[in-house]
Amino acid sequence: MDSAKKIPVAIAGMGFGQKVHLKALLDSNEMEPVAIWHPNKHKFKEWGEKHEIKFYDNWDSILKDQNIEGIIIATPPEPRFLLAKEALSYGKHLLLEKPVALRSAQIIELQKIALKKQLSVAVDFEYRVVPHFLHAKKILDSGAIGNPWLIKLEWIMSSRADYSRPWNWYSDSDKGGGVIGALGTHAIDILHWLIGPTKNVSALNSTSITNRKSLSNGILKNVTSEDICLSYVELENMYSTELIPCQISLSSTSLNGRGFWLEVYGSDGNLVLGSNNQKDYVHGFGLWVGDREKQAQSINPDKEYLFNKTWEDGRVAPVKRIHSLWAESIRAKKPIIPGLQEGLESQKVCEKMKESNLSGLKLSVK
Repeated sequence: MDSAKKIPVAIAGMGFGQKVHLKALLDSNEMEPVAIWHPNKHKFKEWGEKHEIKFYDNWDSILKDQNIEGIIIATPPEPRFLLAKEALSYGKHLLLEKPVALRSAQIIELQKIALKKQLSVAVDFEYRVVPHFLHAKKILDSGAIGNPWLIKLEWIMSSRADYSRPWNWYSDSDKGGGVIGALGTHAIDILHWLIGPTKNVSALNSTSITNRKSLSNGILKNVTSEDICLSYVELENMYSTELIPCQISLSSTSLNGRGFWLEVYGSDGNLVLGSNNQKDYVHGFGLWVGDREKQAQSINPDKEYLFNKTWEDGRVAPVKRIHSLWAESIRAKKPIIPGLQEGLESQKVCEKMKESNLSGLKLSVK
């Protein structure tokens, strides 16, 4: 592949795909957006004339476009697996939003196809490339706070606390909706990356707003997805055989919630990483580290971790970094991290969170 030539990429989906992925691609030196797909052709009129980008409302047409080398699938979760499977069969590299699929078995199937065809499949776990998270990883890896003894992760948001928000796929558990898919997938991947894999899970889930109005006819429909998840997990320390207790609290319906806060208490100190920004879940983070001699002090990320450019929407810069990792993987013909394996490990835990809620049992993650 010509390293000077930008990799032509298509976007499937016009929500997060348009708001974040497209902005990142338009600023990329490695990739360029050449097409966008949405099953509703009327969507194109909303924005398509502003960009010199092909619009497809037929999925087969975008798959058969030989100019397209990669596809970013940023649709709602339910159709994601079949779209990804078909795209891989046509030899397209992929970047998938999370959750990657509705079931672990589907992710394993995608892995097999991608390996057979030697295609790069990235997963958009963008917190792995956010400056404060990268510096937190450096501190934990250095052993500065010793062996982790207790971890608390709270992600308390108010995005769906508005009763007037209409019923959509997020309200339907069978379609991949709920706070576990939206926030839990990220939370678990962050913990796996920073600390180690999950060994055991127990969870209690609930639905605060139990019905919402249908956008099409105004009739109330039942909400079957959870908007709160309280979970206890045991993490395996990647540097030892110890199990570390971890408390996870997730909510999308908490008015004036405190945002994202990760606390790691170790044998020699503590680390706090967090932001109370409710409107932008990347901007506004702070990092504090303490030891036996002093209280936690604010620390700025190393310059090497900082973004070269930021946007008003904080999500664009880390997504652009994920794009760069994906482009490098495609050119070098090597696997990418975060990829399908990371998506699978997160999905397995999220499934156990739902199973534990139903059974009332602590479950092992295998």
